[in-house]
Amino acid sequence: MQGSSRAAAAASRDALTGALAGGADRSRLAEELFAVVGLLDGSTSLRRAVADTSREGSDKVALADRLFAGKVGDETLAVLRGVFGQRWTDERDLTDTLEAYAVESVIAQAEGEGRADRVEDELFRFERIVASDGGLRTALTDAQASGERRLALVESLLGDKVAPEALGLVRQAVRAPRGRRFDRTIERYLDIAARRREQQTATVTSAVPLTDEDRARLAAGLATVYGGTVHINTVVDPRVMGGVKVEIGDELIDGTVIRKLDAARRAMGA
Repeated sequence: MQGSSRAAAAASRDALTGALAGGADRSRLAEELFAVVGLLDGSTSLRRAVADTSREGSDKVALADRLFAGKVGDETLAVLRGVFGQRWTDERDLTDTLEAYAVESVIAQAEGEGRADRVEDELFRFERIVASDGGLRTALTDAQASGERRLALVESLLGDKVAPEALGLVRQAVRAPRGRRFDRTIERYLDIAARRREQQTATVTSAVPLTDEDRARLAAGLATVYGGTVHINTVVDPRVMGGVKVEIGDELIDGTVIRKLDAARRAMGA
């Protein structure tokens, strides 16, 4: 975000913080915010009215009241009033912010139940499964297939196998990708979760699954180097043969056997 939108997002955040801290039904808050994003995405005239920089903030807050008072919960209305009343550089910035607040509400619900780490792990793993299976990817993203059919597929694949928050976010990504590929949508959700939890995320690729002890030791070591808290997502790839490859932010630490063999081959060739 640039200019006014960055300031608008910062100013509107107090409304979300207050709603989450005030005992709101977080699942309902997320559901209603996602619904409003869908409404705005589907109505050019409404989206422009809300993002119109020539209108006073108080006028746009009154618009939120007229449209949603009595139709959504008080906490949701408070968040909408906080967002609508700001000055946004771009319409998409406004709807992206509302979407991010909806995702945060889901993650907050998972935090309250002690399963936020599990939700992040399950989202990451399912995104990788979809990325590696062209048929599944097509089935989940085929615009010619009905939404009900795609959501039924998600239910059959995940159902009670994952945390309800993970299932809800996957369903949302399939139902309303908002012009993004499925993998990009899930990656955005994971980024939002990491920012909320004030942590960095490292993707670790190894030849065999890491134990919980391995993950904890690696997370602690990376936290010492990079600061803060580091969440570990793991990928098993027998092709690396041994060692691990770590991707964190824009950095790559490749300590795999295959990397060392490639380096040796290049040295011999030289």
